[in-house]
Amino acid sequence: MTKTLTRRTFLKVSAAGGALLVGGYLPGFGETSRAEAAGVLEPNVWVRIGADDTVTIMLSQLEMGQGVMTSMPMLVAEELDVDWNKIKTEWVPADLKYGNPNFGGAQLTAGSNSVRGMWKILRQAGGTARALLVTAAAQSWNVEESACSTEKGEVIHKASGRRLRYGALVEKAGALPVPKTVALKTPKEFHLLGQSMPRLDIPEKVNGRAVFGIDVKRPGMLVARVVKCPVFGGRVESFNAEKAKAVPGVRNVVKISSGVAVVADNYWAASKGAEALEVKWNEGPLANLSSAEILKKYAALAEQPGKVARNNGDAMAALKGGGRSFERVFEVPFLAHACMEPMNCTADVRSDRCDVWVPTQGQTASHQAAIAASGLPAKAVNIYTTYLGGGFGRRGEADFVTDAVETSKAVGKPVKVIWTREDDIQHDYYRPITYVRMWGAVDESGQPVAFMQRIVQQSLMKRLGPLPPDGIDRISVDGAATLPYDIPNVRVEYIETDPGIPYGFWRSVGASVQGFVVEAFMDELATTAGKDPYEFRRGLLSKHPRHRAVLDAVAEKSGWGKPLPAGHTRGIAVMEAFGSIVGQVAEVSVTNGAVKVHKVWVAVDTGWVINPDTIKAQMEGGTLYGLTAALKGEITIHSGRVVQHHFNDYQMIRHNEAPEVDVHVVSSTENPGGIGEPSTAVAAGALANAVAAASGKRIYKLPIRV
Repeated sequence: MTKTLTRRTFLKVSAAGGALLVGGYLPGFGETSRAEAAGVLEPNVWVRIGADDTVTIMLSQLEMGQGVMTSMPMLVAEELDVDWNKIKTEWVPADLKYGNPNFGGAQLTAGSNSVRGMWKILRQAGGTARALLVTAAAQSWNVEESACSTEKGEVIHKASGRRLRYGALVEKAGALPVPKTVALKTPKEFHLLGQSMPRLDIPEKVNGRAVFGIDVKRPGMLVARVVKCPVFGGRVESFNAEKAKAVPGVRNVVKISSGVAVVADNYWAASKGAEALEVKWNEGPLANLSSAEILKKYAALAEQPGKVARNNGDAMAALKGGGRSFERVFEVPFLAHACMEPMNCTADVRSDRCDVWVPTQGQTASHQAAIAASGLPAKAVNIYTTYLGGGFGRRGEADFVTDAVETSKAVGKPVKVIWTREDDIQHDYYRPITYVRMWGAVDESGQPVAFMQRIVQQSLMKRLGPLPPDGIDRISVDGAATLPYDIPNVRVEYIETDPGIPYGFWRSVGASVQGFVVEAFMDELATTAGKDPYEFRRGLLSKHPRHRAVLDAVAEKSGWGKPLPAGHTRGIAVMEAFGSIVGQVAEVSVTNGAVKVHKVWVAVDTGWVINPDTIKAQMEGGTLYGLTAALKGEITIHSGRVVQHHFNDYQMIRHNEAPEVDVHVVSSTENPGGIGEPSTAVAAGALANAVAAASGKRIYKLPIRV
């Protein structure tokens, strides 16, 4: 095969007139027009139908366990009316034509935006292909298009009983002009959407054929470990590579922008070489920084007013106007992502080409990083995506791509860079440490009259670009500035600061803080008013019927108000995040300071439903991720470096600790909301309220210590 091989020739010699299936690992093929590809209908960049009836759906949203490899094809297949068993999928390359409109056209799988960003585009793509096939069949039969219908990959003319397979129509349909708009189905016409379809990624993951980034192998490939300065912002001053090179299998030791790469025949040799390497570091200005120092600075900043994100009524006057008022301070720590597959990337840099195989959440970011590190033009840099062993926002970064590209360029061979768990924990982009002052007041009748928040945090929005003119980070105040409760005086302030610790997007981002702070504070408002926490919230949601319906559902399913086993208590929380509304009730007990979570009930309104099984799985997984953070998660800084190393001191909830999670979907006809993150956001609030009920001690700091 050469670069001059056309799709037509390839189809003839290898597919015998069937569908052209270009795999993600076949570099070098140029783009050809739709008309050039005989035996294939390709009306847009999202769907390809072959003469053998195979339907290939292109995947721009990347699979890290959240189910998009199934939900995205479902959106296309519903409008296309295709046999689900004939579906194939293919990862797309780095190309902005595959971008998510919710990210300005960038290729990124994050922010619970896969369905929210792509549902209209993919339905339109399937509907367009179906319309072309119907037109082709109607012309073949010389009948009106309105007399034709479709079903499981066939166009049907019911009046005459004639049928034509999609595959038999692709050549004729491919010669037709592509319609600019097509009519889409109504929910009453859906056959796939709303059904629990088997996950397309599961068979490969069970039989071992799934290729994760860490599985990639290339001819002549070497393996590298990168030794990085333990202090954030530090750099290499000098290094002695002789002891590392003495390790059998070590081939090269090279300085790159993030540290020193030890390159070897295999991971074991690279690791032993990294241990033997002698490096002298310039630790830089953060060498004495600690978490305690950061929080002390944040507390001082919180003494001053911040930028106003929301201001209804006059909260300050209401706080001074009598009734029962109080102030509380909440703290949450840095958190690591701790993906099960540590960061890794494989790169092959040559004089005229750079190929990168990477488990990434962001093809665009990876592409840009590889361009910068290789020094090659964009058209010479190719990104091949793999399955992701967890993401949670971490794989939206591209530091590990830069590591691999720089190392491969330096040694002139394909190189796979693999991070250890220690590398992963200690060189993350962390969920920011946060300090929050809260004020509230209830009147003599028990009605809340004031809610005020002042949050001090690094700006998550600045990772995407400059803050808006008002200086408000909308991500950081998500859940507070959008408070749904009917309280007459609400004020939310934001103060930006940056202590220099790398920070980034962590599952549910700003809402992960606000789901704890706001809902724990609302519970204390309820008890101050002498009211039941559920009834208190319900009475404040008359203007938000979706929130109230979710709150009612989770209260009913959990048996709120009914007797519990001795020593057990419940906590409740509800919030909107990423376009979905989630309510949770946690049932816990506390014995000698140890918190046991027995069960969690979840109710969710996520708009109209694509795949119910995915919703259930994401609600379960997100809840456990949130409980893990609330009970165990804490990254601490001492002398400018992370104290935690591995799962022994940055622990996860284990099987014997994990509660049953009972999920209920609240029926809705609203546009789809996000599903990967909302249950993580609200989990800490419900849990903290349950623990407070059990122990008699309010929780103001995470992780929970009773």
